[in-house]
Amino acid sequence: MRAIAEFTQDRPVSDLTYRVELAPPDIEPYRAGNTGIEYVTTFAATEPGPHVMVAALTHGNEICGAIALEKLFRAGIRPRRGRLTLAFNNVAAYREFDPRYPIASRYVDEDFNRLWHPDTLDGPRQSIELERARALRPVVDSADFLLDLHSMQYATAPLMLAGLLPRSRALARQVGIPELIMCDAGHAAGPRMRDYGGFGDPAASKTALLIECGQHWERRAAQVATDVMLRFLIATGTATRDDLAASGEDEFDAHPRQRVIEVTEAVTISGSGFEFAGDYRGLEVLEKQGTLIGRDDGREVRTPYDNCVLIMPSRRLVRGQTAVRLGRYID
Repeated sequence: MRAIAEFTQDRPVSDLTYRVELAPPDIEPYRAGNTGIEYVTTFAATEPGPHVMVAALTHGNEICGAIALEKLFRAGIRPRRGRLTLAFNNVAAYREFDPRYPIASRYVDEDFNRLWHPDTLDGPRQSIELERARALRPVVDSADFLLDLHSMQYATAPLMLAGLLPRSRALARQVGIPELIMCDAGHAAGPRMRDYGGFGDPAASKTALLIECGQHWERRAAQVATDVMLRFLIATGTATRDDLAASGEDEFDAHPRQRVIEVTEAVTISGSGFEFAGDYRGLEVLEKQGTLIGRDDGREVRTPYDNCVLIMPSRRLVRGQTAVRLGRYID
């Protein structure tokens, strides 16, 4: 498998032991779709309304989103108004998923979720992921609302990544779960689909959310992906609670007090060797300003303020990538 060789040689992680509780669904029945783009299906209502898009497999080994989309297909859910698009994004990487080595199929050539800038999409560079992003671009351009389904390296609490715009945070609160909403600007390595075009434009009305559903292959992640997806459809007016109750997936009874974490900076790896100072898994609160977080080729990285929250510390400790995000609770 090409992805395994690339990962072990070029993208080392600190721990290669994982327990895989989820089985990757067969998405071949959805290959043809109806949009002229493979693995992309759009359902249209007679009543006008927004174009709502739900995407899975932005990273090929984050399979909880594919499980959620398949459940929606099987339940036969159709939009009450507007259009609903269901998209499996990086199918080439997903085809290489192997539960014996699940980290290997995040992508084939490059991270699909760092390509979403016009200069990159319109530029001369070629890769499997860029070819797919360019094919999906017209659909993403036409979407008014986007939910991108992801998962994480560590088994920490799910995070709704709402970006910096007030309208995105408001939509996250309208969805109502999970408990934690994270507001961040993204990665130095490149913009995500969530921040592309009108989704990240303060003057536009488009709105996108990215949900990190939990550890990649824990059973709970698939349920979180499904629950958030269904509530997103209600929040955008695509479906009603009664429409979705027939799916039997969510009783819609959970109403946690949501808290907001504002990300103040991302620690981008500049050297060839980054090491954390502790066994950080995410959402640790380091009480004292100046607490050592790690070393980047010997350069100390310390907390910039009291009660600093460590968010999604990475196992992909490679130059140019985000080692960890730093934030604080603001609500």
